[in-house]
Amino acid sequence: MAISGSRGSDTGGAAARGSGPRRPRRPRRPLPLRDGVDPVRIRLADPGQGPRSIPEELRRRFPDRLAELEAALRAGQVVTADGTPVTSTTRRHRGMDVWTYRTPEPEIPVPFGIEVLFRDENLVVVDKPHFLATTPRAGHVTETALVRLRRDLGLDDLAPAHRLDRLTAGVLVLTTDPAHRGAYQDLFATRRVAKTYLAVAPAPEGTPEVRERSSRIVKTRGVLRAAEVDGEPDAHTRITLLDTRDDPASGGVRLGLYRLEPTTGRTHQLRVHMNALGTPILGDDLYPDVLQQVPGDFSRPLQLLAESIAFTDPVTGRPRRFATRRVLQQWPPGRQWGTGRQGHTGRDQGGNQGHP
Repeated sequence: MAISGSRGSDTGGAAARGSGPRRPRRPRRPLPLRDGVDPVRIRLADPGQGPRSIPEELRRRFPDRLAELEAALRAGQVVTADGTPVTSTTRRHRGMDVWTYRTPEPEIPVPFGIEVLFRDENLVVVDKPHFLATTPRAGHVTETALVRLRRDLGLDDLAPAHRLDRLTAGVLVLTTDPAHRGAYQDLFATRRVAKTYLAVAPAPEGTPEVRERSSRIVKTRGVLRAAEVDGEPDAHTRITLLDTRDDPASGGVRLGLYRLEPTTGRTHQLRVHMNALGTPILGDDLYPDVLQQVPGDFSRPLQLLAESIAFTDPVTGRPRRFATRRVLQQWPPGRQWGTGRQGHTGRDQGGNQGHP
């Protein structure tokens, strides 16, 4: 069992997901990162509701990590919010937290690198590969873009301005300065960012060149798939068919290269909308059907790529535009398909412009 509690870095909450108001800023971590990973924060029982001794409460709550806990206590690596090491005489108060380290469980390495597209004093923009989570959660901690980049770039305060799903590749914007982090996260929360994605999906005869989908999407905690439900729409996507080809590997099924332009940021929005239109994205293991995942199988990535992000920099006032250098496995460039309507390469031609 892993030590419960939240991670210490302020990585955006609702603002990073692009919907709703920003959550209050989390308290600053009183312990440094360890190998790019945040310490964990543990909420203690209120006075009178647990053992008088804080170490004793922790021992009772986490018996399966007792050796690690005892070592942390001896090393002074279980601390209060102001960084004071916890001892048997440390007094508790209502709503008190302590912080310590948790050794991550072993993870299967994701065998793809992260290319840095742009870097200055406020931003790091990268090309995230498929299969790599943006931030630590569930069974992914060390094999995440955030932890890798903190470790490789030596940037302890690095945090994402938004998130990409683990299975989606492409442009990801991170912030380096906590003083300006909220300004960049608010860009995504208030939808002042223009985003485009590329996707490969079926394109049956008669598929319109341009479609739009508006619906209400609900993602229930603990349920793998999001779903469209009745009610006021809260998700909108513009879908443009850029090119088509026949796929000999699939018995001649007609495939299309699509550009997706979401104006909202609901969980799994693009995947849900494409599936609802009868053109599920290739490689999707949730829509239309939940497929069994094989740990360590990286051979069939979701054919969804965050193509570009553009916005006016809230700190400098300059226009910014960043574009992926990746291509989709099912739409490699430079190949003559013979049925395409526009001969699109599947690669953004704009380049990365950190400055005007």
